[in-house]
This record gives sequence, C-alpha cells and structure tokens, in this order.
Amino acid sequence: MLNGFPTVPSPHNEAVKNYAPGSGERQRIKQRLDEMLREEVEVPAVIGGKEVRTGRLGKLACPHQHDASLGTYHRMGEAEVEAAIAAAGDAWQEWSAMAWQDRASVFLRAAELLAGPWRDTVNAATMLGQSKTVYQAEIDSACELIDFWRWNVSFMKSIYEDQPTSSAGVWNYSDYRSLEGFVFAVSPFNFTSIAGNLPTAPAMMGNTVLWKPASTSVLSNYYLMKVLQEAGLPDGVVNFVPGSGGDVGTPASLSPELAGIHFTGSTPTFQHLWRTVGENVANYRGYPRVVGETGGKDFVFAHPSADVPSLVTALVRGSFEYQGQKCSASSRAYVPTSLWPAVRALLSEQVAELAMGSPLDFRNFLAAVIDEASFRTISTAIDESKSEPDYEVVCGGGCDEEVGWFIEPTVVESRDPQSRLMQDEIFGPLLTIFVYPDQELEETLEVCNRTSPYALTGAVFANDRQAIAQVSQALRFAAGNFYINDKPTGAVVGQQPFGGARASGTNDKAGSMMNLLRWTSARAIKENLAPPTDYAYPYMG
Repeated sequence: MLNGFPTVPSPHNEAVKNYAPGSGERQRIKQRLDEMLREEVEVPAVIGGKEVRTGRLGKLACPHQHDASLGTYHRMGEAEVEAAIAAAGDAWQEWSAMAWQDRASVFLRAAELLAGPWRDTVNAATMLGQSKTVYQAEIDSACELIDFWRWNVSFMKSIYEDQPTSSAGVWNYSDYRSLEGFVFAVSPFNFTSIAGNLPTAPAMMGNTVLWKPASTSVLSNYYLMKVLQEAGLPDGVVNFVPGSGGDVGTPASLSPELAGIHFTGSTPTFQHLWRTVGENVANYRGYPRVVGETGGKDFVFAHPSADVPSLVTALVRGSFEYQGQKCSASSRAYVPTSLWPAVRALLSEQVAELAMGSPLDFRNFLAAVIDEASFRTISTAIDESKSEPDYEVVCGGGCDEEVGWFIEPTVVESRDPQSRLMQDEIFGPLLTIFVYPDQELEETLEVCNRTSPYALTGAVFANDRQAIAQVSQALRFAAGNFYINDKPTGAVVGQQPFGGARASGTNDKAGSMMNLLRWTSARAIKENLAPPTDYAYPYMG
C-alpha cells in the first residue's frame, strides 16, 4: 500500500526525428528495414498472454511491392474470441482493482520502450506493411503513440483528482471504476498510433480489452503488443485477436460481457456495430459504451484574401501525405475565382514535383495505397473524373498496379459543388476543387456546410480577420477539428484533441480527458461523519 499521492511525470510531446542524410537515425532505420525484408514473421494471436495459432493464415503484404512477403498471421474465429473473452474476464478482477499508479507505470514504461529500443522496429514495420514514408511513420507509429501513453496517464490522474465538495459533517468523494465486462477495440490500418491507443486508453482506466487489428496492419500492431508485454502489462488485460470483421467482430459484439466498443474505421462498419448493439441491448450486462471515429470529407475553404503559396502548400501536404489515406486528409476545397488561376498553376507545379515510389527510397513523398480494394475504389473515381462532363482533371490521374498499388496524386476541378467526388470519401490521393464566384461567399459556405454527411476536419485560409471569423462561424458544426491558415491534418496529442461529429463519429476526442471518461463508471460516495440518532425533524416540534 502506498501512503501518498504521487505526481506523474509531466507529459511532453515526443520530438520528431528528421532522418536527414548522414544522421544516426537514418542509418539505424535503414539497417532495420533491410533486416525485416529478409525475415518471414509468423504472427500469432495473444490471448491471456499465450500465443495462439489456428493455421488459418493471412499474408503480411507490402503494398508497394507485390512480390515481397513479410510473413503470415493466424486468423482467429469464434472459438478464439470466446477464449479471449474468458481471459479478459479472468484478468479483470485484479487489473480493475490495481492501484492507478501501478497501471500508469505500465504505459509510462511502454512509452519509453517505444521511444528507445522498439522505435526502429515499429517504424520499419509501419513503413513496410502500411507503405508509409519514414517521416510519416515517425510522426505516427513512434511520436504520436508515445504521446498518447504519456498524456493519457496525466489525463487519468486529473480525472481521479476531480472530487466533489463536502458540507459540514459529511465527507463526499468519487470512486472511478472500470466498466463491467470487456472493451472491444477495433483499430484501422492507417495509423499505428491509433491502433495502439484504442486498446490501451480503456485498459489504462482499469478495463480489459479484446483488440482486433486491421488485417492490413497486423505486423506493426503485433510489435506494439510485444512492447506492452515487455512493459509489464499483465496477461489477459489486452488480448490481440487478428481476423476478419465477421469472424472476430460478430461474436465479440454479441457477447453479453461486452462493456464498450472503441472503434476507428469506416462509417458503414461503425454503423453496423452500433446497430448490432442496439438490436441486442437487452442481452448485455449493462449498456455498452460506443465510441467511434469514422470517415471524413474534409475541406479547405479559401477566402479571396488567402495567401496563395500557403494555401497550395497546405493542399499538397494535407491531401497527399500518406497517399491521402488519413481520415483528416483534405479531399475537397473551395477556391474563389480570383485566386484560381494562380492556385491552379502553382498546385500543378508542386504536384508534378512529388516523387512517388517505395518508402524505402527516402526521396519519395508518397508511396502505395494500402491494398487492391482501395486501389480499385480510387482508380474508379479517377476514371469517373476523366469521363464525366462536370469534371476536369487538373493534374495527375495515373494508376499503376504492376509493381504495387500506386496512384498518382490527382487534382480534379468539379463544376458541380455537390458532385459525388465533392461528397463521397474516396480515401486516397484525390483532391476535388470547386471554384466559386467571389461574390457568392455566403452561398458557398452554406454549400460546404451541407454537402457532406461528415464533420471531421476543415480549414480556412484568409488574411482578412473578419473573413476568418465569418467562415469559422458558418462552418462551426462542419468540423470537430478546425484549422486557420493550416492544413486540416496533423493533430497533436495534448494540443488538438481529435474527433468529429455527424457521420464522422461520436467526437469523444482522442488525446484528451474526454475520451478517457468514456471508459470509467463513477461511484459517488457519501460518508456521514455525525449520523442522526432520532427520526424527528425540528419542524415537527
């Protein structure tokens, strides 16, 4: 027992390494990449701390190189899910009762392990398996996840410190309990950091978790599981269960022990999970917490006073970093007629300079999209832009699947502000622009607000402060993360809590106390220090 109220290390954002030529980090990551390309990894499930193999194998592929194989992983099914639920139940009693500082220590240590000896392995796995450039991998799989683990510990302590007031003769206090049951964490392919945060945020608050990684990011996610084990996470607290949505998601979401869902992924999948919970709500021990971040059709709105070079740079980076496979990527833009000639010329010039290829070549700005299904979806949209009269391809438009799933960064002008490419999430390196008459600013703001069902991120570019205020107010509900003269990507833990509303999710703000509060169930306790001894009240005299 600890007699004291320990402080936690002050959280800070991990510094991003730049991997410049001649740097030590560049040499180390290249060496680790070479080693991983020569090895074949067999990834098991981890259930109750034990490795589980089914023999039902999936391939660990390189999106940018069809003939390369990183290994295989074992797919789990209903029997393994039931075993994971049982393991989570066995671990729950001790983990949920463990002192918060002991739980915190696990994740603080995990942050240091990822910052140090595991950094190159997790970054390299993200580069190879998810086709991220070294800089994008560093920002994501190293720095952002380190930030999640450090900052969430601080947020957890702040939650526990939030206590009620007490009147004379009474002592009131709050007990922040874990949820009863397990949390089902469903993580996406595009951010290794999100994959690490979805199971660990609930676990930090005393919950036990079933973690289903995306099938296209199993390798990096498995190494995160190894980091957590080395950090001292007890067996069964997080159970790593790869497999298809049907084989893993269906039995998990139907279990009476389901206490919550922590999800990042597609809107249809999240709606399916929500529908499943709703239809079976009477079968659960309690009402499951459902927390999700899904898609986006994120906008950049340019005012006539915008600085053109700043706007174009934001469009290039915001739309084409990591091949546009960010839920926050700018995929639609509104540019005034007065700026369009200059924007078009500079945008075409910069896009033409973007080098595309394997992430192992550090000169490349972008690499391949994640898999064949994504390639087909994006290439179909680009073909549509080439054939439909309402569109004009400004630059790019090439698609090549011979070596890997490569799609050129593409800019399309849409003459219809509500065309499909202005509304639908394509999730690739495709930016669609509507050019609006300068005098129709207010009308275009209304179009921007109601065109898409999503409300994740957005940005305004303007030098006129009154215009910034006008656009910000008009689009107040169109984005959960709003940027002024900056690209709408790159939220930093502890600085810009991330999440959106409408069809983009529940807006529970990963990287803040708001998210952690969803994974605790408060108990209010009143202790009467001087209890009455007579039932009669004074008014009865």
